Amino acid sequence: MNRTITVKTGSKTELIDITRHIEEAIRSDGVDEGICMLFVPHTTAAITINESADPSVKSDILMILNKIIPWEEAYKHLEGNSPAHIKSSIIGASEIIVVEGGRLRLGTWQGVFFCEFDGPRSRKVHIRLL
Repeated sequence: MNRTITVKTGSKTELIDITRHIEEAIRSDGVDEGICMLFVPHTTAAITINESADPSVKSDILMILNKIIPWEEAYKHLEGNSPAHIKSSIIGASEIIVVEGGRLRLGTWQGVFFCEFDGPRSRKVHIRLL
């Protein structure tokens, strides 16, 4: 099964929990057991798994990424979004998650997050279930 979901972002940098959308795709395709591969086809966005219970985790992650990779620096890339490219490379463009019982096999507090580093934009996440 191949599917693409669209994520609309509203800020320059943000983490959006997309776990529910991925699990909806799994349910609608009737997959009970397998592997879920996620891929973000953008050079200034990423995907990660982290705590979804406390929203302050998202803001803490962004705060530290923005300190480590500041927007104001002597970057050479002409588009002015070098920090977004660097953040995307550090976090990564893909995740692989086990599917059991028709659900993502995540830890108790885990969720899947789309990471926007150059928004706001309309973005894609490709899902492949094996």
